[in-house]
Amino acid sequence: MSAIRHALSVKREDDFAAWYQEVISAADLAEESGVRGCMVIKPWGYGIWERIQRLMDDRIKAAGVQNCYFPIFIPLANFTREAEHVEGFAKEMAVVTHHRLIADGKGGLIPDPEAKLEEPLVVRPTSETIIGDAMARWIQSWRDLPLLTNQWANVVRWEMRTRMFLRTSEFLWQEGHTAHATREDALEETHRALQMYRACAEEDLALPVIAGEKPENERFPGAVETWSIEAMMQDGKALQAGTSHYLGTNFARAAGIQYQDKEGGQQYCHTTSWGVSTRLIGGIIMVHGDDDGLRVPPAIAPHQIVIIPMLREVPEDAALLAYCDELKQMLLRETALGEKLRVLLDSTPGKAAAKRWDWVRKGAPIILEVGPRDMAEGKVAVLRRNALWNLDNGKPAFQYVPRNEFAGQAADLLDEMQTALFTEARERRDANITRGITSMDVVADHFADGVKYPGWVEVQWSKPTGAALDKVVEQLKALKLTIRNVPLGAEPATGACIFTGEKSAERILLARAY
Repeated sequence: MSAIRHALSVKREDDFAAWYQEVISAADLAEESGVRGCMVIKPWGYGIWERIQRLMDDRIKAAGVQNCYFPIFIPLANFTREAEHVEGFAKEMAVVTHHRLIADGKGGLIPDPEAKLEEPLVVRPTSETIIGDAMARWIQSWRDLPLLTNQWANVVRWEMRTRMFLRTSEFLWQEGHTAHATREDALEETHRALQMYRACAEEDLALPVIAGEKPENERFPGAVETWSIEAMMQDGKALQAGTSHYLGTNFARAAGIQYQDKEGGQQYCHTTSWGVSTRLIGGIIMVHGDDDGLRVPPAIAPHQIVIIPMLREVPEDAALLAYCDELKQMLLRETALGEKLRVLLDSTPGKAAAKRWDWVRKGAPIILEVGPRDMAEGKVAVLRRNALWNLDNGKPAFQYVPRNEFAGQAADLLDEMQTALFTEARERRDANITRGITSMDVVADHFADGVKYPGWVEVQWSKPTGAALDKVVEQLKALKLTIRNVPLGAEPATGACIFTGEKSAERILLARAY
């Protein structure tokens, strides 16, 4: 086996954090903006987000949810009505206090003291409060229910420690907000959204996730129940990839969201909220990336197939471009993963090898190189991003295929690649969940310093609350651990609580997390 010269300078096993940052740069996904905690999402990165958005939006609308938009500025008074909610976000809120600037006499600008707002405005950290006001206006009768809304927007949460895509002061997301007549209807919607996220993560993003309920201390501020999907990164850490919340009547009471029931009485609505964000792109990087850059699942790749003609700046280039364009047109007539193929003919100036490695780092699923000899033989050179190397000689694993034959098999190749990425990630996750641990001493040893990628552990607990739960949280905090969720479909609890020694109530997952 010959040594492979990978496209990145940092390997995952050497420095996972540095590798992550290099993938973002090398794949041309995003860059720093000059504003702390805010990033510029570049065309390839934003193209991936657009694909996620498109596929998720289709799922949202299929459930009868309608898109709308609410203001980015929210009156501070809206938050003060819901004490638990405001307490949960108070440290992260960005606040607007003035509406005009004036010269400071030193060549700079300062807020005009005469332009102070009567009431400060919070830059949207989440929209429960302002959407609650709208729901209170829109809902009068049981006939107005359920009310199902969603918005695609940006939000601001003033993070102290930031990392691109994973934890930024501004990020993009969707947030669903619904109102229902009964607790049962609201819980059904909460679980529908959770399962929608699981399906999107696994089927579109090829991210295997575990869905389950968050413990009391991890609930969304003001929620009665919070449910999540959790994904394992290649370093064994967990990433919360989506959440769905049952809010009870807490927000309805604060905002006055009431309806007249069929008997003429006034009832408070039961509400939900649910969301996913550009954090998913961070998950895609850390689950699918390798030492050559990003690997984008075909379902969300802006370009599933990139054709690179080997141009030499000679008259014969015109014939080669025509040959490649004919292939592109053939491919555009094909369908994979339920949609027409997305194909790019990269005829930009530059050496074909350099362009090939640019697309390798970006993670385009299939890269085709076509030179004069290939054209003469009616062939194309096919490089699959998830099977990049020939392990015998350490060279790119090109396959030379007749052009028409490739056009007929491209859809199947993309289907196979989508499945292969998911299977690889699921097998890695399942191999790194440790079960059967019955003491905190063993947990501590499992996550001890020097254990590089300990993965997750499943333990049993008695579901303590109040002060007893606080004590558990402190124990875990000392080990830099959190409870991820109570997995749906887990085996029944049978032993003693790992924390209290009492009879266990359920199984939970413990992990370090992003």
